[in-house]
Amino acid sequence: MAKPGYRLALIATLLAVVVVLLGAYTRLTHAGLGCPDWPGCYGFLAVPMSEQKQNLAALRFPEAPLEVTKGWNEMIHRYLAGALGLVILAMAAQAVRRRSQPGQPVKLPLLLLAVVIAQAIFGMWTVTLQLWPQVVTAHLLGGFTTLSLLFLLCLRLSGAFAPLPAIDGRLRKFAGIAMLAVVAQIALGGWVSSNYAAVACTDFPTCHGEWWPRMDFANAFNLTHHDIGPNYLGGLLYGEARTAIHVSHRIGALCVTLLLLLLAAMLMRRGLGRLAGLLIAALALQVGLGISNVLLNLPLAVAVAHNGGGAALLLVLVLVNYRLRQPAHAARQTEPASISNTTGQLDLPRA
Repeated sequence: MAKPGYRLALIATLLAVVVVLLGAYTRLTHAGLGCPDWPGCYGFLAVPMSEQKQNLAALRFPEAPLEVTKGWNEMIHRYLAGALGLVILAMAAQAVRRRSQPGQPVKLPLLLLAVVIAQAIFGMWTVTLQLWPQVVTAHLLGGFTTLSLLFLLCLRLSGAFAPLPAIDGRLRKFAGIAMLAVVAQIALGGWVSSNYAAVACTDFPTCHGEWWPRMDFANAFNLTHHDIGPNYLGGLLYGEARTAIHVSHRIGALCVTLLLLLLAAMLMRRGLGRLAGLLIAALALQVGLGISNVLLNLPLAVAVAHNGGGAALLLVLVLVNYRLRQPAHAARQTEPASISNTTGQLDLPRA
């Protein structure tokens, strides 16, 4: 049986998915500076549409000519992110009010509130520091963190799973390592995006027709080399550095793929076939989208889907780790009809 707060957590999770995808859309349409100020747009609460307001915007920001479409891309993302923040604030308030109820998570909603406040700060810095790659990447990771924590809260409040019996500690550790590897790969993907290196290689599996093209790793990953101040829209690194970032992301994808396939095999040996199948499906989708991005020269729909695929893969890893680490006392909080099994099925309570 679902616990109080589950529906609100589910709504917040779905809203977070939209915010993550819209954030990717905003980056990929080069609308990250569609509004050069924060939290408004050219000093207004919405994108200036009238001729009078647009003239005033031109006076306020002569170095940033208004592009209405990009401005709306940015502001709609901000509106939805703000709405998500308010929902998370309500969840945290509810959790504190219900803290005496059995099984009510309190620390997780409060952690979510702290993360979303940090996200607002990084969102501001993304604009005021003019798409500084370090901040853009951190902001992307914050979005994925928010989504993952919301999904974990949904799992804890759903009451839909019975703990799995006698899970091997080595499997739990390996699943944890696999999730950290996926997070690292997402961070590397954020570095690719923030440095506009997605099209640094336009062929696959080679790059520029070579297995190991000329690359500049020193500048590609020198975090102190990126100075605060310039406008980073479009990126400032030259070709060999961007190639190094792109190839590193490919190598990371190969390593993560092998790691997750091994995890899937371990889950299947343990009898968790459905969890393994879900993991393989999410992995195959993400790998296919990544290759399509290269071969099709980064079409917008595929690029946004690739960001969504990364989120889906991370959520599957959250589910896997939750199932493997679910505390035994949770069994007393589920309905008697929710019988533990080792098939990896969703143990939904029977009516």
